[in-house]
Amino acid sequence: MTLPIDPSQIDPDDIGEQQTTLEMGHEEAIEHVREVFTDAGFGVPVEFSPSEMLNEKADAGRDPYYVLGACNPEVADRALDATDNTLGALMPCNVVVWEEEPGVQRVYHVSIMRIARLAGMAPDDDVMADIVADTGEMVDEAFESL
Repeated sequence: MTLPIDPSQIDPDDIGEQQTTLEMGHEEAIEHVREVFTDAGFGVPVEFSPSEMLNEKADAGRDPYYVLGACNPEVADRALDATDNTLGALMPCNVVVWEEEPGVQRVYHVSIMRIARLAGMAPDDDVMADIVADTGEMVDEAFESL
């Protein structure tokens, strides 16, 4: 299969990539990220630890790794309408926290709204541009507060 785009040519801004590090313990970082994203207008309806599951089921020996599934209901509703419901396959917007070393946590996020446009799952129109802008502002606010 040939990809329709060259991943090496994608600028991190094209996918809304944001990341930072926090100097704190893993559990403390998870709580902090949850609070900051909630304050920025997101709910966190889904949370899970892939590292716990992989360590238990596959004896993977992974360092702490946690996913917070953040969602703003009003924006999610608009995005589903704008994409004839297909964007739901990418929901919720995930914010990932992993331990780079004890006391140092990486927080990482990419915009599912931007990725959906690049992948052709969402239209490249004014409605979707407004949704991308709204979620981008919320994520920017959260990362500024981290």
